Amino acid sequence: QLLAIVAMEPPPIFEADAVRDEKVKVFRSIRPFPLDHLDENVVIGQYGKGIIRETPVVGYREEEGVSEQSITPTFAAMKVFIDNWRWNGVPFYLRSGKRLAGRKTEIAIRFRQVPYAMFPDSLDGPIEPNSLVLRVQPDEGMSLTYQAKLPGSKVCLKPVVMNYSYPRDVHLDAYEWVLLDCMLGDHMLFTRQDGVERMWSVLTPAIERLEATVRPVDMPHYAAGSDGPSEAIQLIDKDGRAWRPL
Repeated sequence: QLLAIVAMEPPPIFEADAVRDEKVKVFRSIRPFPLDHLDENVVIGQYGKGIIRETPVVGYREEEGVSEQSITPTFAAMKVFIDNWRWNGVPFYLRSGKRLAGRKTEIAIRFRQVPYAMFPDSLDGPIEPNSLVLRVQPDEGMSLTYQAKLPGSKVCLKPVVMNYSYPRDVHLDAYEWVLLDCMLGDHMLFTRQDGVERMWSVLTPAIERLEATVRPVDMPHYAAGSDGPSEAIQLIDKDGRAWRPL
């Protein structure tokens, strides 16, 4: 759903059906995963022992009722391509997992490098592209990071962050918002059957291939309280995009 919100075209009118029509168009444009070399686009993992808020926690396979040979993933990262005119060649990276360093939901948009930089190459390292982060939870807001020249005679750039947090006059959690929308009859944030079916048609082949090929000893692990398996970070680094948790 977050992928669709970022990639969809502006609807002709801000109404539930029009918005969900545009979301479904995005789902229909998602490129199928290459099953013969799935590891280039999909990384899964399972959390092991670690420390969260200074408290030791057990690994997933040590949880009550979980098999020692379980291959159930608790983390997934995907590189997704949308084959349409606007997003051709632009990778979308989706990451979600349990027992990570923090609980948050955010969208990070990293702008393309300009084709020609007017600043000299003598700067220390490459100029980082601008980025826009939309925070969904727990601190709803947004921040824009861009490069600005420092005062002085020397040409030197430094990242500047503009930050905004939404005021929380009404404190409702996610489920309370859903119940409120139900009572108001607002379908804007609800999924629609054709969109659900389309997304499962994209994901099911990848899930079936993973379930058929991943062995318990091959399941990547990550420490509870970390940022996930190293393979997930390498998934982005393969494209030359240095990644760090925001």
